[in-house]
Amino acid sequence: MIGRVGHQLNRGVLIGVFVIVAAGLLLGLDAGTTLVTWASFLGAIALVMGVLNLLAVHLRRAVRGNVNSIVLVLGIAGMLAMPLADTLGLTVNGAEQAFALVQAPLESALAALTAFFLLFGGMRLLRRERRGWSLLFLISALLVLLGSVPLPAGLAPLFGDIRRVIDEIVVNAGMRGILLGIALGTITMSLRLLTGIERPYEL
Repeated sequence: MIGRVGHQLNRGVLIGVFVIVAAGLLLGLDAGTTLVTWASFLGAIALVMGVLNLLAVHLRRAVRGNVNSIVLVLGIAGMLAMPLADTLGLTVNGAEQAFALVQAPLESALAALTAFFLLFGGMRLLRRERRGWSLLFLISALLVLLGSVPLPAGLAPLFGDIRRVIDEIVVNAGMRGILLGIALGTITMSLRLLTGIERPYEL
């Protein structure tokens, strides 16, 4: 009996919050904006707690001599110290400089490796399954890769234009399809929650 009452209460709170937020977004009410702000604040608090938990776990491993954990702890401590150093006047835009010197090169290297592995995967796929889609995947990866690297002056504009066409037509169409799928999935899950088909809040 108590469990059923709790379930009905949870469902009522969920529907009430949904109505308030939807009305706030559609009618411009302050209550919906306030609830969205609270949710964003709770998300930020959860992110901070996750970082602190990660730091605590790796601190214990760093004490035992784990080199990777030591590097991670020093990196977190350094990034947390950068805004404080900016406030004290010891550095100027320290966090942005650290991002530009460390994070941006790492992301560039990861993007380069991703392009290489896509090309390598396309070659292996063509060796296993000699189909038109495999050949199309390999040609697309090769054209995008050639459009991203420095080429002689006669070839650079050609492959650059091909890459822009692929990005603007094929890639954008795929991204829009994925976003539409996410939106439809979110709407479907919301309706299942509101109608009581899905009950993740039930203990």
